Amino acid sequence: MSQLAHAQAVTDTTASDTMKLVEIINADKNGFKRIDSVTELQILVGHAIIKQGSTTFYFDSAVYNKRLKTVEAFGNIHINDRDSIHTYSQYLLYHTDTKVAFLKKKVKLTDNKSTLYTEDLVYDINQKLGEYKNGGRVVNGSSVLTSKEGTYYADLKDIYFKRNVKLKDPKYNLETDSLLYNTNSEIATFIDRTKIVDSSKREIITREGFYDLKNKKAVFGKRPTIKDGATQITANDITTDDETGISILKGNAVYKDTAQGVAVLANLIEANKKEGNFRATLNPLMIIKQEEDSIYIAADTLFSGKLSKLGKDSTVLKDTIKGKVVITKDSINNNDSTDRYFKAYRNVRIFSDSLQAVADSLFYSGKDSIFRLMQKPIVWGNTGQITGDTILLYTKNKKTDKMEVFEKGMLISDAGSGLYNQIKGNRIYAYFKEGNLDYVRAKGNAESIYIITDDKDSSLIGINRATGDIIDLRFVEKKVNRVVFVNDVKGTMYPIKQVPEESKRLPNFQWHEKRRPKTKYELFGE
Repeated sequence: MSQLAHAQAVTDTTASDTMKLVEIINADKNGFKRIDSVTELQILVGHAIIKQGSTTFYFDSAVYNKRLKTVEAFGNIHINDRDSIHTYSQYLLYHTDTKVAFLKKKVKLTDNKSTLYTEDLVYDINQKLGEYKNGGRVVNGSSVLTSKEGTYYADLKDIYFKRNVKLKDPKYNLETDSLLYNTNSEIATFIDRTKIVDSSKREIITREGFYDLKNKKAVFGKRPTIKDGATQITANDITTDDETGISILKGNAVYKDTAQGVAVLANLIEANKKEGNFRATLNPLMIIKQEEDSIYIAADTLFSGKLSKLGKDSTVLKDTIKGKVVITKDSINNNDSTDRYFKAYRNVRIFSDSLQAVADSLFYSGKDSIFRLMQKPIVWGNTGQITGDTILLYTKNKKTDKMEVFEKGMLISDAGSGLYNQIKGNRIYAYFKEGNLDYVRAKGNAESIYIITDDKDSSLIGINRATGDIIDLRFVEKKVNRVVFVNDVKGTMYPIKQVPEESKRLPNFQWHEKRRPKTKYELFGE
């Protein structure tokens, strides 16, 4: 054997007679060993370097078989492919005709930005394609991806991970069975069921889409689900931007808050994680779950946010004079599940089995469980209808508890035969029992019309029209049972056949039964 001082050329001829030149650049020792009449091995030992085209190979020792067109190398192997891709291992079997390298033991492939680690790799130098079958790990900055199998497309900077794929990043952990990842753009593309958990414990389940780890943006498809504490959102498609905190849900979107027992459905929901709010449009519907009688609310637009964002260390309470929303000092825990409010705008419609309503706008506070209905609100319960400038509906344990009506309040109850029990006043208080009207009190310039019937056969007897400071209506089995007058009462009793037509109605009487939602399916139409 003799040490090489200069490069030595060895020519391989493929089946197509294409010339492939293998240059021996260096070896401390170089020798030949004949195996048989057709096989001769060239042996390189010590600081061996060979080159084929733009690819240079470094190793401790190697055996070159010209007949088989293979180089088998051992120890500290380094493949330098055009100074752009570097591959390292402890063992190499290289086919000089196909330019395919089989590497084993401590294999490392790097493009100077990301690094692939594995124990067994096949690298096609022509196609710039590496493939492992027995587990691998890719480190790209602070991101680490592992899988059982993987294919690395060097020119495209794409890696196709398969089987038990995991991505660990300071901000995200990801698990799936198939994933396409670009080391340059740092975009992960999902092609199978994928679970992502971020540093705040938010969990994302998706089957399609991509995650841009560099710009913290993502698009999820095929009805992804995002769970964040007590809230859960799903839709046909979801886009998220972690820098702004904004997520957009499109197509059959659903927002659930299990702590509040609230769900919102819409074809478009825009949510802001940083502000803790969302806006639902395109046929939005809010469902407040109750034990037996859930409340359904529809409007042109639904908005929800945190009460704590409305004022520092404050909560929203009602103005007891006009029912308006004001800020008063109180302590709010930002992590409190009741730290949430809901607003509904335009064409508000409400349905539950025991109560229905319409209004132009609504405000609901999770802190006090009060529905504030504003701008021409109408509420129906049992056979009765309540109207006023503003209506406050109090709930307790998610059941209707009481109601306050401000300015021009009027309650009308159908008594049959085209007659109605009526009561009006500057302020009306309605109290419920087991979700049904129990009694109603009118205060301030109160007026009433009460239909009197025979206790035995319910035949009509007459009409009592009265005024007073306070008038109460008592209900039994969802019907008006009696009227109680308090202070400064003045009234007239008319026999049923002598009732003047103008005495059958209080001023501004309007019966809105046609606007009443009869079922939850009618919420999207008047």
